[in-house]
Amino acid sequence: MVDQEKIKQGVRLLLEGIGEDVSREGLKDTPDRVARMYEEIFSGMEEDAGEHLSKVFSAENAGVVLERDIVFHSTCEHHLMPFYGKAHIAYLPQDKVVGLSKLARTVEVYARRLQIQERMTGQIADAVMEHLQPKGVMVILEAEHMCMTMRGVKKPGSSTVTVAARGAFEDNALQEQVWRMLSVR
Repeated sequence: MVDQEKIKQGVRLLLEGIGEDVSREGLKDTPDRVARMYEEIFSGMEEDAGEHLSKVFSAENAGVVLERDIVFHSTCEHHLMPFYGKAHIAYLPQDKVVGLSKLARTVEVYARRLQIQERMTGQIADAVMEHLQPKGVMVILEAEHMCMTMRGVKKPGSSTVTVAARGAFEDNALQEQVWRMLSVR
């Protein structure tokens, strides 16, 4: 659970630390706004992906299911800066499929935590495997990291791609099928 009072204190200290006057008009409500924002953007800390992935439907002999271009925003645990991009989830159902919006909700569960992209990719894949029990899953995340764009090397437009393959998707031929499906527009 988010402790809003501690966040407010921390924001006041941060503002003072950079030389700001926390009582000036533009900043006096900032600690409260930031505390409310953090409660929202870190709401995944309290969520369980299993809740979303439990809404399944029978689908015998279904082929590869791909939900692509799921937009997400997350926060890098190293610099507390945003990273954002798109998630693509492909899975090969056993005998059941999940509602498509539930895959997007699963991405949100993990994106709304302090994260690193590599771990988030694996967490999504593992959740799909655990809760849907498909023959396999492949998760691809493409993201731009503000810690690379705004500070440090300052390379706007650079992106990081991470892939997690489980089960049947450890087979290169099945992975190639997903890459081809992603290229079709």
